Amino acid sequence: MCGRLSQYSGIHDFVDTLSMPEVWRNNVSDQPLGRYNVAPTTNVAVLRVDDAGPRADLVRWGWRPHWAADRAAPINARVEKVAHGPFFRAIWPHRAITPVDGWYEWVDEGGPKKQPYYIHRRDGRPALCAAIGQFTGTEHDGFVIITADAQGGMVDVHDRRPVVLSPDLAVEWIAAGMPSEHAEQMVLNLGEPAEAFEWYRVGTAVGNVRNQGPALIEPTQ
Repeated sequence: MCGRLSQYSGIHDFVDTLSMPEVWRNNVSDQPLGRYNVAPTTNVAVLRVDDAGPRADLVRWGWRPHWAADRAAPINARVEKVAHGPFFRAIWPHRAITPVDGWYEWVDEGGPKKQPYYIHRRDGRPALCAAIGQFTGTEHDGFVIITADAQGGMVDVHDRRPVVLSPDLAVEWIAAGMPSEHAEQMVLNLGEPAEAFEWYRVGTAVGNVRNQGPALIEPTQ
């Protein structure tokens, strides 16, 4: 999964997808987020549950443990290793959902520049991406999106993709007290299949993180 996504809907749209009856604490905004070109290290809206109930927060995309300060903070974690490797051990129990309208991948098609593609759910609903992170209210907070094999590259667009959960499973993923083994099996085996998504070429303007707006997700020839 390349490091760019879109999050232009509002928190209420994302929360409605989960159909949770509890009152959410919205620490983001009541307005549509309007972000069509979200880059790593920037703040991204995430949904999670703490001792006081469900909440929506802006959290930096990318995290590393304190002992890995000599390397760049990863933005993704491979599902095959995330539950057992030492790098993410501290945040594996702290689960969240990163709701996105879609994400971008770049493909080498023989031209002078790689061709960007936009990927989103066929049914138009937000993609509820499984994530883990540090959510302590300090400068060290951050999160990573869990990624899995893309089942043949999603028609050769890319060999990795986020683990997207159905609404019911997303609610289960962020619920308090879920056993670690069950969480691992969920992201290993129950992510939405490639058939749930569609993808198409978009313009190269998305390559510049300063560019925003709905034109970035319009299909091109």
